[in-house]
Amino acid sequence: MLPLLLALLSIADWVPMRWPSVDPSSLELVSGTPVNCLLVTVPSAKFADAARAKGIVTLLISQDGANAADAKKVGMDGIVVQGQTSKLLRGMESESFVVLSLSSRYDMNVVAGQKFAGTWQGVWPGVNQTADDTAKAAPSGAPWIDTNSGFLRFVRAWTSAPVWIANLPPEKVVINPVRYMQAIADASMCGAHWVISLDADFQKRLLAGEEKALQWWQRICGLLRYVEESRRWQEFLPAGQMAVLQDPTSGALLSGGILDMIAVKHTPVQPVPSSNLSKDSMRRAKMAVNVNPTVLNEEQRAMISAFTKSGGTVLTSPPGWKFPAPKPGQLTVDQDAVKQLDEIWKELNTMTGRKNLGARLFNVGSMLSNLLISADGKTLVLHLVNYADFPAESLTAHVLGTWKKATLMSPGNPARKLDTYEVEEGTGVDVPLVNTFATVVLE
Repeated sequence: MLPLLLALLSIADWVPMRWPSVDPSSLELVSGTPVNCLLVTVPSAKFADAARAKGIVTLLISQDGANAADAKKVGMDGIVVQGQTSKLLRGMESESFVVLSLSSRYDMNVVAGQKFAGTWQGVWPGVNQTADDTAKAAPSGAPWIDTNSGFLRFVRAWTSAPVWIANLPPEKVVINPVRYMQAIADASMCGAHWVISLDADFQKRLLAGEEKALQWWQRICGLLRYVEESRRWQEFLPAGQMAVLQDPTSGALLSGGILDMIAVKHTPVQPVPSSNLSKDSMRRAKMAVNVNPTVLNEEQRAMISAFTKSGGTVLTSPPGWKFPAPKPGQLTVDQDAVKQLDEIWKELNTMTGRKNLGARLFNVGSMLSNLLISADGKTLVLHLVNYADFPAESLTAHVLGTWKKATLMSPGNPARKLDTYEVEEGTGVDVPLVNTFATVVLE
């Protein structure tokens, strides 16, 4: 019979975290929080039993899965392998024991009906600083933000399976705790989960019950609670009028590519995996960037032709242009590829100009956003993530369409009504402050 815990919780419901202890008493720190899935490095029957009693899933995380049998024997709920899983491990999978794989980005491969997609590889989100501690500039001139969001948005468009990104914080560094909140928000605004991982200093202080560490832990859990209470938005659709057709061979699984370049400009975008191109996937688009047209089949090329004949604008990569083949283990777009993408970027800027393709944002230099719409078109959601270590104030958004009601929602705060006003492009709304993560809901 399927164990009650796994029967009640699917992978999509799990809120994962690397946990530094198998002492059952440490579970008090996560009891009552949204964290309900702990990844540990040591099999432990006592820990698994105590966690199950609290409604918490326990998974063994391993480089090669060699001790999977031990995890199953002591009653853990599964194993997470940081790499490719073998047929032997897959043979151990059952209704009561899951086998998950966190691959490199290079090795990610989405197949129909898969239950899970994950990677151990990611950049550490935040405003990129140069050697003199100033913000590095993006091609758009805005501060460059290190983010996994472009990659995650592509993967979320590629598969309907739950998506985890399990990158670790920088080694031997004491992290400002607000950076953990930025990492959570960076993934959450795309409908993915960051597998929470704390630096060694924070782990030690948290397990020791230090007051300041506990206070920050409560703030982190407050953000997680906000994300989990707002999960309905994960089913909303990209609302931008620009589509980007891309595939893994043209850098879609790397950070720092064309999706991230567009995001820094705050142009809402619909990522469209080339393999998934259909009339439905382009239905909201008025412009499209076709990064690698050579991968499209005859039927898909006909769709692009029909799109242009119906009034759509398509930017295709220059003749002979080819994205450098990503290397095994590669995480970010390399300098040669950046130079080549710059050709597309310049044309893209010319094509979009100052057009509003869903939303235009002002005074948001340290931020990224994601614009989503409900299937019935009656609700618009604008996620705002602040990557600076201090609050962002006095932001403005101009969104297409007429929206009568606007509500600002953020972790730990009551919903706040915002005034809407008419602008040339549709509806304007002013946001007074964003700490790390906030959402404007328009109806």
